[in-house]
Amino acid sequence: MHFQQLLYFVAVAETRHFTRAAERVHVAQPSLSQQIRALERELGADLFMRARGNITLTDAGEALLPLARRILADADTARHEVQELAQLRRGRVRLGATPSLCTGLLPEVLRAFHGLHPGIRLLIDEGGSHDLVRRLARGALDLALIVLPLPPGSPALTTVELLHEDLVVVSAASAPPPAGSRGALRIPDLRDQPLVMFRHGYDLRELTVNACRAEGFEPSFTVEGGEMDAVLGFVRAGLGCAVVPRMVAARSGRDLRVTPLARPGLRRTVALAHRTDVAPPRAARELRSVLLETARGGHGGGAGDVTGDGTGDGAGAGG
Repeated sequence: MHFQQLLYFVAVAETRHFTRAAERVHVAQPSLSQQIRALERELGADLFMRARGNITLTDAGEALLPLARRILADADTARHEVQELAQLRRGRVRLGATPSLCTGLLPEVLRAFHGLHPGIRLLIDEGGSHDLVRRLARGALDLALIVLPLPPGSPALTTVELLHEDLVVVSAASAPPPAGSRGALRIPDLRDQPLVMFRHGYDLRELTVNACRAEGFEPSFTVEGGEMDAVLGFVRAGLGCAVVPRMVAARSGRDLRVTPLARPGLRRTVALAHRTDVAPPRAARELRSVLLETARGGHGGGAGDVTGDGTGDGAGAGG
């Protein structure tokens, strides 16, 4: 008894038609008929009653059908499991992330993942959340680290919160402290601060500008349009202040002064997203597990927290 014979038998049993069954399994109808007859000879029983325009199962066929389906299903499962294991040896993961997370959270996560699965290629796509959501939607990414909430009109994505992070104000350590600072800045204090601003499409730009407008003023930019590294470089040069995630500020060196924002301040929620209608491949699911474990720091399901005093859970504190 051959696997292919069982495949052909199930196709005929389900279509009740030899020609349609042959089309389903992509084989010539005479070849399918020959294999069915060979199976019947091996089993010593007819599997079908053949009448013009009417194909029905015999008692032997009825007995074989559930067994054949189970064998085919087990074979599919075995093939899938082997392919999944192969993906962990030589697969790839396409991960999108915002620039601040590429410098803050990801290095530790990718080091841990690479140690577990050195054969997996990691393809990192850096961009703003809006861009990453679009790339997820068209299938260019397996996973993406984005900032919530999702933009209006986003495709159906499954998201899980990883961490909540405070935003802080950075300025050149060689320059005077930001005006109005008494250990912390309020959003209205930014009215008179020259700001170095990110390019359009950056979540940090929208969050900062919207917070200023909520206080009744438009922020003043000395330089705008940069990526994260460029913005920090302009701040070091004394061109103005910038509002950045605490995780980034903590890694920016002693040449930058970090000033917290007074409560309620500004926070962002970082989430891991993938398309709802397409299950991520095995390698991507493994990376997802490492990301969740790192960000949650073993706290049993709550998102990590990067707090205003620089302490927190999981990747927020240590990452």
